[in-house]
Amino acid sequence: MGKKGNNPWPAVASTVATAVVAALVALPFLPLVLWAFAGEWRFPDLLPTEWSLRGMEHLFEPGGGVLGAAFSGLLIGAATAVASVAVGLPAGMAIGGYEWRFKGGVIFFILLPILVPPLASTMGVHVTFIRLGLADTLAGVFLVHLVPTVPYTALLLAGVFAERTGELEEAARTLGASPWQAFLRVTLPAVLPGVAVAGLFAFLISWGQYVLTVLIGGGTVVTLPMLLFSAASGNDPVVTSALALAFALPAVLALVLALRVLKPGRGTSLVGPGKVS
Repeated sequence: MGKKGNNPWPAVASTVATAVVAALVALPFLPLVLWAFAGEWRFPDLLPTEWSLRGMEHLFEPGGGVLGAAFSGLLIGAATAVASVAVGLPAGMAIGGYEWRFKGGVIFFILLPILVPPLASTMGVHVTFIRLGLADTLAGVFLVHLVPTVPYTALLLAGVFAERTGELEEAARTLGASPWQAFLRVTLPAVLPGVAVAGLFAFLISWGQYVLTVLIGGGTVVTLPMLLFSAASGNDPVVTSALALAFALPAVLALVLALRVLKPGRGTSLVGPGKVS
């Protein structure tokens, strides 16, 4: 009797489905890529009749400010993601993992910053930041970006902790682990994918902020969305497309990295025989 081999069709179907989804996601970027490298593109031509690197050169001009704006946005976004997770993790654990009085009221107050129109709430924050000397500073922009990111992060992590029963933590405590050891070696590895998603979400929200950055940064703190909005109001589709690609690139890279990290089978458990002491 011949040896029965593995069925390759599920893997092939998964690869094809992934390729189709990737093509659909990349399709809207195709006109931006063409415009970014176009020298001349007149209607009704399907493709540019001339090609140019003017759009790419604009991104790397020493005095253009694009590199500085990108660095500021990345710095603020990364700091916002870390701070949002640091604040949202205990809040999500308390909301999702436990039942207590006035829980609904606390959830309402957590959601309040994203329920109120951001322009209205930011005007009050702006007055306070002026008095504290935080207006027109990177620190001020970073702090105001926490207003929309912390509620989303807390609610995402609350959903993660709501699915946990606490049995593994109780087993670790029975084996002699302290509450801090049980959290670090049992809880945190289990919720790490959710933490990564929450951090990615916070980064993307911060990276795409325009109104909050303009109001609190006052034009002193410049990020890519500000340059993109300014270019879009002009009449240069080449520069606008190049800036749009530069604006989308970090978000796409972060998403691809998250998908690779969260790929099933790549995670490794930090809990095992002899790990809890």
